[in-house]
Amino acid sequence: MSELHIPAGSSAQGPYDTVIDPGEREDWAHTGLRVLALEPGGSAHLGTGRTEIMVVPLSGSCHVRVTDRAGDHEFDLAGRSDVFSAATDVAYAGIESELAVSSSGGGRFALAIAVATASHPAARIAAEDVPVEIRGGGSMTRKVRNFGTVGSFDDCDSLIACEVITPGGNWSSYPAHKHDTTVEDPEHPESDLEEIYYYEIQDAPDGGPGFGYHQTSSTDPERPIDTLVEVRAGDVVLVPHGWHGPCAAAPGHDMYYLNVMAGPAPQRAWNITDHPDQTWVRGTWEDAGPDPRLAGEA
Repeated sequence: MSELHIPAGSSAQGPYDTVIDPGEREDWAHTGLRVLALEPGGSAHLGTGRTEIMVVPLSGSCHVRVTDRAGDHEFDLAGRSDVFSAATDVAYAGIESELAVSSSGGGRFALAIAVATASHPAARIAAEDVPVEIRGGGSMTRKVRNFGTVGSFDDCDSLIACEVITPGGNWSSYPAHKHDTTVEDPEHPESDLEEIYYYEIQDAPDGGPGFGYHQTSSTDPERPIDTLVEVRAGDVVLVPHGWHGPCAAAPGHDMYYLNVMAGPAPQRAWNITDHPDQTWVRGTWEDAGPDPRLAGEA
């Protein structure tokens, strides 16, 4: 097992099915993820400290209370039945806040985390305001919900987050790409960002578990990395550096992943470099057209 592949449940603590905290692992400093599982009527409380957090309902609805220097902020998140059904409303809490999440009906809630410096106000991002993008073409078509990306939500310090739906049999994070160094060339900029992939995979009609594949490979012989793993619902893959992708959804099993990114640069940006052997596939997307399973959803 790769130390960068964290199977479902293997990092569980208390009410959290998944706990990845920044600074708690070697070569991991800027991002984190917690997946909170609440029974009906359950709640959890935590301080943000020097991090900022987005609460992303995976299934179910919740009430979020953020207490910061400006006072108490109350947000009701309608959520969704599951990650494949629709975009969701999201809550944001800045540094040095107290965060409480409660759910009358129970559910699972991702906490996307990034180390931050500047203070920003608590906020709710409405589901109807989330930009939805259909990216790629043919068997490379996927749907991206940009609730926390640069240009979609910018009243934060370093956190970048989005979620991707890849229909069964399709490929995403393709071409493989990297963002592991700072390049200030205006023609070909690149951002230095860690990235978390949190997966959910749709079950088979008979209830059997779905699966997919994730690959990360090295961009620098001085920093070797080689991850090619089967992923299942609840798994996490950490990408500290390197080419990441493709991600492949097994036929019959739609794939979801939540991406969480942040890095050391003072300016929040997401600039990537394609793998030179794969960037040509972008030129095939227009002729292939969107996968009809996703056509019209943007």
